[in-house]
Amino acid sequence: MDCVPPPAGCKTAHVAELNGTPVTLEDLQALALTNYGHFTFIRLQDGAARGLSLHLDRLVRDCSTVFGVDLDRERTLTYIRKAVRGVSGAVGVRVTIFDPALDMGRPSQGQDPHVLVNLRPVGAGLPSPLTTRSFTFSRDNATVKHLGLQPQLRIRRDAQLAGFDDALFTEPDGRISEGTTWNPGFVTDDGTVIWPEAPALSGTTMLLLRSVDAPKQTTAPVRLTDLPNMAAAFATSTTLGVRPISAIDDLRFPNEHPVLTALHEAYTAIPPERL
Repeated sequence: MDCVPPPAGCKTAHVAELNGTPVTLEDLQALALTNYGHFTFIRLQDGAARGLSLHLDRLVRDCSTVFGVDLDRERTLTYIRKAVRGVSGAVGVRVTIFDPALDMGRPSQGQDPHVLVNLRPVGAGLPSPLTTRSFTFSRDNATVKHLGLQPQLRIRRDAQLAGFDDALFTEPDGRISEGTTWNPGFVTDDGTVIWPEAPALSGTTMLLLRSVDAPKQTTAPVRLTDLPNMAAAFATSTTLGVRPISAIDDLRFPNEHPVLTALHEAYTAIPPERL
């Protein structure tokens, strides 16, 4: 990663700060052993990010749900700015909200959430098409981006062991909901984008795309039995942007489609917000 000016003051993408100071192992004990909290992941490019306001909205909203307190939005933004100071180019910024003093036996007393900011390198270039296997699975507290990732990662592992890249979740009634860490979308023969209607986390990339005028979009229940009538499928996330889905179980989809191109162009045209 390039830094200005090199080499003095160059900060790598391996930084972790808690409330603006270097994190210690003791600070991380509650996070590692209790794993109670929530987070968001921001892809920063030269100090700006698409959907930055949406990420901050998510942190504030989820903090109220998870801890029952208001998160200081501006202070959180200050911690993010401090952590990325001196970093240029593309970097992944994970912001985790947790209470280092939280005790597993008394989670109701966890009312002093701290802000952990850690950086990591992110890949460049367009991702390859995604192959997925469907699983019946309902994520707990689905609208919150919480730290309970073990069930999703276990199912992702099962999908990969079966020869797929990732997992696609369906509700017990057959409705498609979400991927392990991404939102699915589908394209009909007339070029309409359908976002599945089911309990799921609303990703920032999906929300940004839903705000653009074209292509035509709607939200409706989508079941596995509806997929043979779809012209294309795709996944969206902060990390992926817009990624074609080439397979769901035994069903194949094209890697290229005019609507997928239009979605990608619409997404990249959204102005990023400065920190």
